Amino acid sequence: MKFLLKILPWCFVALFAAEIIAVMAPKKDKDGDFQVREFGRLPVLLNGRIQPFDSMACNALLQMRSTASVPLEGNGADGSWGDWTELQKNPKARPLTERHWWQFNRHPKKLKPTEWLLEVMARPEVADTRPVFLIHHSDLLGELKLQEEGIENSSLRYYTFNELKPALPEILKQAGRIRNREDENTAPPGQRTVFEKQLMKLFNAVILYDRLKYTLQPKGVEDFARELVEFQQNLGPARLAAQASATSTNYDQEAIQKVAAPFQDFQLMASNGYALIVPPLEPELGRDAWQNAGVSLHESARAGQFHPATVQFAAMATAYGDNDPDAFNRAVADYKAWLQPNYEKELKKGQAEFYYSSVNAFLHAMIIYIMAFILAGGALLSFGLFPNLFESLRRSAFYLVMLAGVVHTFGLIFRMVLEGRPPVTNLYSSAIFIGWGTMVLGLVLERIYRLGIGSAVAAFAGFMTLLIAHNLALGGDTMEMLRAVLDTNFWLATHVVVVTLGYASTFAAGLLAITYIFLGIFTPLLKQKVGAQAAAAGTKSIAKGGSQMEVGKALTKMIYGIVCFATLFSFVGTVLGGIWADQSWGRFWGWDPKENGALIIVLWNVIILHARWGGMIRDRGLANMAVFGNIVTSFSWFGVNMLGIGLHSYGFMDAAFNWLMLFVGTQLAIILLGTLLPLRFWRSFRAPSDSPATGGTKPTRGTPAAAGA
Repeated sequence: MKFLLKILPWCFVALFAAEIIAVMAPKKDKDGDFQVREFGRLPVLLNGRIQPFDSMACNALLQMRSTASVPLEGNGADGSWGDWTELQKNPKARPLTERHWWQFNRHPKKLKPTEWLLEVMARPEVADTRPVFLIHHSDLLGELKLQEEGIENSSLRYYTFNELKPALPEILKQAGRIRNREDENTAPPGQRTVFEKQLMKLFNAVILYDRLKYTLQPKGVEDFARELVEFQQNLGPARLAAQASATSTNYDQEAIQKVAAPFQDFQLMASNGYALIVPPLEPELGRDAWQNAGVSLHESARAGQFHPATVQFAAMATAYGDNDPDAFNRAVADYKAWLQPNYEKELKKGQAEFYYSSVNAFLHAMIIYIMAFILAGGALLSFGLFPNLFESLRRSAFYLVMLAGVVHTFGLIFRMVLEGRPPVTNLYSSAIFIGWGTMVLGLVLERIYRLGIGSAVAAFAGFMTLLIAHNLALGGDTMEMLRAVLDTNFWLATHVVVVTLGYASTFAAGLLAITYIFLGIFTPLLKQKVGAQAAAAGTKSIAKGGSQMEVGKALTKMIYGIVCFATLFSFVGTVLGGIWADQSWGRFWGWDPKENGALIIVLWNVIILHARWGGMIRDRGLANMAVFGNIVTSFSWFGVNMLGIGLHSYGFMDAAFNWLMLFVGTQLAIILLGTLLPLRFWRSFRAPSDSPATGGTKPTRGTPAAAGA
């Protein structure tokens, strides 16, 4: 049994490491199939930056569906399972539902982002049958009369474009009313009702979907490659006819009409096209010269010589629409060969970002973090009861947190290289970096105290911050161009990184404090000796004081040390921010909400330290004040972005506001629990107790008081 417990940590590491290696291995499409991955790597210019078609597709899906893939199969109401199109033919199968979380034996086929985008651009009649439009507001569903349609997933409903078609006039009408009202300044966007916000979100999704259809070719064209060839053939006779029309009424009107219709198609593509997919023939012109396909076609049509990119894209669209993989793959290869001499950097950028997206490092880090948290929790539950099991689970959690940290770090550095920026540039990246910083602090604490607590804090913080980042990514591109004032790598690498480490360490202290309160109330662990379990398991603690220190005292030391760290970094980061503000706006301090939030974090940490030094608080008081630090930090991190005022306000987020209020409420509840519940009701300080579960020592009368208020 001891041998099994000894090798258990390495078994967990081997299992998850094998999974990570499999995920990170480059993948290719099968020979003879559509080389969708190669197409997905091709570069486009969108949102001010070079990105692959795959990223454009992924971000579009996130904006419309809030997921990065489209399931093709699910459940019927009659218990059947199958393709959506087949299930919809059976009236008994309605309403349709996506795979339930407990259906472990069901693995629905899914469209990946690039596959879905190719359908939208080249097979729109098929794309119109895919459930990609998310609606979850009951009043909006009632207004559009869609209650009986769509596919359910818990409280969410997904609709196809065909299902939305009857409601499009109402959607456009309502959206037009809202936009006219706001254009007249009678009501700003911030005053929209929840119904109006959901309707405008749906309206924007429909517009985005329509624009994507114009990316490679006009809508309704079956063979765009042939149309371009015929246009070039008809252009000469049309020019002669146009010249003749200036001097005579007897001219070839049919020749002019043959090129008039394609010209209108080019104009529609130019006005509705979404991404800039055509690079300039002269690379030195830079990114400002990239065009969408319609603009390029319209400008080059008069000369009768189309840009090579538009010709190849037309060939790709036609081949994919005709289900001809050989022609499609040949067009993709020819276009890559054309790009290679002058746009090698853009090609490599597209390939690298495609790999980054396909690996999805942060998702896999989340999975490992949650497993590590479970193991750390199991270690704490076995503390004092099963020393060997405790040590095995503790090591397992520690090693898995290290593995997750490696994956987390890989994703963080890869993203930095892609952006060419320091780690923190927006809210999304700040969540990733805060989780990374907290993970590092947790590992350091675990290396010192070896209780499983450091691993638990690191795993929980890593999982939660990456979950927050995942939800922040639902808004679309997370690598968008920076605002002008932020476009400086020096200050992003100094002020932003340092102050974000202050956020991370304050949260780490708060998580440790929550651990102190919960362990104290619900377990006897705070009175255990730090080194007792290590000695029983045949290992040793490297914490100062060895086996003489109680877990509660060790936790107090952790909280105190992290608060000191947080005070230093938040103070230095705030001062650096003032220097940056002086250079950007001509004043060191302007009492902006973000500046005030950063100052409050510094002041609160300083108050904690002074209260501790002055003897005004003891162990329990330190823990309660550190928990309140979570509230202070969450306000500075998210709250000021929601005020709608100040230089640091980047938009009000309703969903984030609701979650923020929930978070604040839970922290206040924990503080009230830790403050108002007398120590005699805390299991760790309950007297008398002389059992093996509490280490076989009977606490003195003064022990509860030593925990302090």
